Amino acid sequence: MFSKEIYTERRKKLKETFQTGSLLFLGNGECGINYADNTYYFRQDSTFLYFFGISKPDLIAWIDIDADKDYIFGDDPTIDSIVWTGSQPTISEVAQQAGIQFTGSLSDFKKMITRANPHHVRYLPPYRGEHLLKLSAYMGCTPNEVTEKSSREFIIAVARQRNIKSDEEIAEIEKAVNVTVDMHLAAMHHARAGMIEAEVTARVHEVAIAAGGNLSFPIIGTINGQFLHNHYHGNRLREGNLFLLDAGYETPMGYAGDMSSTFPVSEKFTSRQKEIYQITLEAHNKAIELSLPGANFKDVHLKVGEIIFDGLKTLGLTKGDTKEAVSNGAHALFFPCGTGHLMGLDVHDMENLGEQIVGYDDAPKSTQFGLKSLRLGRVLNPGFVLTIEPGIYFIPELIDHWESNKINSDFINFNEVNRYRDFGGIRNEENILITEAGNRILGKPLAKSIEDVEQERLKAFQ
Repeated sequence: MFSKEIYTERRKKLKETFQTGSLLFLGNGECGINYADNTYYFRQDSTFLYFFGISKPDLIAWIDIDADKDYIFGDDPTIDSIVWTGSQPTISEVAQQAGIQFTGSLSDFKKMITRANPHHVRYLPPYRGEHLLKLSAYMGCTPNEVTEKSSREFIIAVARQRNIKSDEEIAEIEKAVNVTVDMHLAAMHHARAGMIEAEVTARVHEVAIAAGGNLSFPIIGTINGQFLHNHYHGNRLREGNLFLLDAGYETPMGYAGDMSSTFPVSEKFTSRQKEIYQITLEAHNKAIELSLPGANFKDVHLKVGEIIFDGLKTLGLTKGDTKEAVSNGAHALFFPCGTGHLMGLDVHDMENLGEQIVGYDDAPKSTQFGLKSLRLGRVLNPGFVLTIEPGIYFIPELIDHWESNKINSDFINFNEVNRYRDFGGIRNEENILITEAGNRILGKPLAKSIEDVEQERLKAFQ
């Protein structure tokens, strides 16, 4: 946890947004894998962590704006639970760590919310089934009505506050990024032809666990990098393959790193791999260059699309006017996702609060294929932390779909594209902070130039 003064100040700032009423925060509970006592790894709700800092299951927080009182509700440990888990602090003790004086049991909370006017209680939209049911009971509405009745005003207030990272948050994110770099270097130094993908991902996960935290999301480690979120790890690595790793570390406080790297299974890239890799690297570096305070990230993304389209044009894969092609979404055959997203306590920061509010500042999103997958399309402000991750992907099923339906055929040379059907995908990813003067890449550097990646790969063969 940070100091209790930090959490107190965060709650004070939040309360200044509202004139009256109450704010309800549901902490996460344990979730059974196949029975109640065999649970998944516990992860506290990120907004709960942001305002209260307590990573403990089955807590509820309540801010009474009218009385200017903050509460933590939960049940103290019993002797039966201590036998299994060891000594635990009381609810009063954990509340004091967050600067909170008022506490009670979960039954006390039920009595309090029963007395409250439901029209004056604000809550955030639930993303877990148990929260949906709890809110249905607390608020006296059907489960179908729960999300509809969540507070838009509350969502906006939380999003605006959490979007701007404080100095202590940036320092914590950099810790996450530094370990994330170590995870990627471990993969570059470990992967060899003949291994199963799972052997490489196990080495990556080991680095995260050894650092005292865990993964910020399930590892993507694959020779089929053309599929954007591919979590299958059963393929055997072979000479000539590319290996795409997308992995991040989460600190014990919940802050995320998120990086991608692509390297050859062989000691060096092939000439064809170098050509595509260099195009993605140029797009990546341009995206960082353009990500400045006051810039709209949607414009950055479209410029990245132009660079990718132009680069592929030099190889004969695309044709026609570049700006017209990108306007029509022709680049999305090779780049069907976004250039980046916000990051912090969530690897996709506050995605549960709604992408349009968090990532678009309430502006409408595009419905165009490719562009609709851009999670960040708003003006960048100092204090934003975001990923930069353009890539090039050759997805055989998508190529066939576009070719058979003549989608963007004025801009795509399908005969040439089909020569790359077995290529796979390439993505590099770094995490940057938007500053008053420009931006800063967070953490220690990860090899990303062709020369640097090949230099790191040599260590696997020594």
